[in-house]
Formats: sequence, C-alpha cells, structure tokens
Amino acid sequence: MKILLFGYGKMGKTIEQIALDRGHAIAGRIDLHNRADLDALKPSDVDVAIEFSSPESAVDNLRTCLKRGWPVVCGTTGWLTHRAEIEALCRETQGAFFYASNYSIGVNLFFRLNKVLARFMKSYPSYRVSMTEVHHTEKKDAPSGTAITLAEGIIDELPTKNRWINETAEESDAVVIESLREGTVPGTHVVRYDSDVDTIEISHVAHSRQGFALGAVVAGEWLAGRQGVFGMEDLLGELN
Repeated sequence: MKILLFGYGKMGKTIEQIALDRGHAIAGRIDLHNRADLDALKPSDVDVAIEFSSPESAVDNLRTCLKRGWPVVCGTTGWLTHRAEIEALCRETQGAFFYASNYSIGVNLFFRLNKVLARFMKSYPSYRVSMTEVHHTEKKDAPSGTAITLAEGIIDELPTKNRWINETAEESDAVVIESLREGTVPGTHVVRYDSDVDTIEISHVAHSRQGFALGAVVAGEWLAGRQGVFGMEDLLGELN
C-alpha cells in the first residue's frame, strides 16, 4: 500500500516506521515546508493518506485528499468545528474519511469503560466528576481530543452534565477538564469521581507513541478501498 503522510513530526516519523515494517511504501511526506510537492502527486500515486499535522493545516489537508479521491485517516485534533463540512465533502465526493481522537486500542477500550462507569455513577449524585489530561509541551491544542471524547461519553450517560469546560471551576452542569503540559509525556488521562468520603478513579497512561501510530496504520489498511465516513467503532467492531 502507498501511504501519503501529512505531518512529519515525531508522530509522523513513528507512523512511517511502522508502515515500512508492515511492508507499505511511503508515497510522500507533506508538512508546512513542502506543500507544493502535492502538485507532483497523481491520484494513482496514493492508496491512503494519514493526516497527523496541526489544527491549522488539517482542514485544508482533508479537503485536498477528498477532492483528489484519496482515502484519508485523520488523527489531528483541534479542528472539529469543521467536521460536519469534511464529512459532507466526503459524501459528496464518494470518498473515504476515518477520524478518531485516539487510535490506541487501549484508549478505545478506556472510552468504553468510561461510559460504563458514568452509567453506574448516575445513581450516585454525591460524586463530582472531573478529568485531568497530561501531554508533552509540544501539543498545541487543549483539552486533548481524547479528553473531549471522554467528556462526551460522560455527558451521554449523566443527565446532570451537558457540556465540558477546560478550566478549574465549580460548574454543576459541566465536566471540568484540567489540561497539563509537561516534558515529553505521550498522554495520560484520568477520570475522577470525588465525594466527601472517597474518590473513584480510572486512568489510561500511554508509555509511547507506538500504540497510537500502529492504530493509525491499521486504520489506513482497513480504509483503503472503502467508501464513507468511519471511526474506531467501525474498525474495532469488524476486527472483533
């Protein structure tokens, strides 16, 4: 499979190595400094694109892929106010678009656990829910896409919560997310339920970028040749 990479930072390089190890070829590496190289690529040069760039670049990259007929896997976060537009363009062009806030299998199991715990906690209003997410200092958006997905899962299950906020505050209708940026942390997410007598916590701690990158490559393998809008639930449902 010929893979076009958008974004060639640490994650892009990790994706590249895993793709090569799995027998794929790299059709190109596009970042802010060489976008003109896209003009030299023909539709047949790319089987799937994997987009891990920046919030400022993601939307244009996704538009380019869909208009050229390239299936595209996106892991960039911080651009989701344009998600409906991109999904509409995918359907209009009869293309293929796969988005996840996190491609780690462990994190996607954590998403499910988060929703189950929130469902249990619905009967115990004395517990106050909050969240902390920690990432490396180079991460540009806050809160993380993973934290937002966790918050949305809680909101789906707890009738007392209808929004999230990215600050430390006492807001009874909001899931409070604290964002910390420290060193080279790949990603830590903690969901916490506090009461006056005890605390319940679930957490996911990533040890490296390998799990995220492998999931993105597997998603690219799965997406090639398909048509439509997809996410990790589709991929995991089929793999299971």
